[in-house]
Amino acid sequence: MSGPSVRLGEAIDHTCPEAEVGMTDPSYWLFLPLQVQVTQAGSCGSDWSSELFTLTYGALVTQLCKDYENDEDVNKQLDRMGYNIGVRLIEDFLARSNVGRCHDFRETADVIAKVAFKMYLGITPSITNWSPAGDEFSLILENNPLVDFVELPDNHSALIYSNLLCGVLRGALEMVQMAVEAKFVQDTLKGDGVTEIRMRFIRRIEDNLPAGEE
Repeated sequence: MSGPSVRLGEAIDHTCPEAEVGMTDPSYWLFLPLQVQVTQAGSCGSDWSSELFTLTYGALVTQLCKDYENDEDVNKQLDRMGYNIGVRLIEDFLARSNVGRCHDFRETADVIAKVAFKMYLGITPSITNWSPAGDEFSLILENNPLVDFVELPDNHSALIYSNLLCGVLRGALEMVQMAVEAKFVQDTLKGDGVTEIRMRFIRRIEDNLPAGEE
């Protein structure tokens, strides 16, 4: 494989019809809720097992690495796709979570870590490293479900494998009038002890009209 190698091993020994159609087509992911619902191995209903989701995402990144010449272009594409997912996902999140309007960036951080990540990825990142001004913080992911079974080849050292997550955060928050920057500053795939996403508040968007897709 020319892209990131996903060690299949015996992680999944079953096939779901959903896994056979369009999984390596990037446009498929624009309409796929970023959601992991852990089910028993062998389940082929509408719920996905976490393993199937991880392997599907690996297939997507691998295809992007074949389609684009360098890692920087793949990173941009993952961010763009994540943004478009976030724009769609926010409506589902608000409907399911019953979360009210956040009054400041600290409340937003709590909702992201304790509600959103838990709801869609089954993990609860730690919130740390607040800036003195309260406009920047870090999400520390002790475990990142997207990178299970994954090893980055040496020729993809600049690849930000999970950059889709940064795009999702950016797109979702933009739909609730918050412009933010989200970027990976540590990654266990690159030998770091944890995965860290750094988030920075840029400005509040006064325009009530949807920002639209990139």
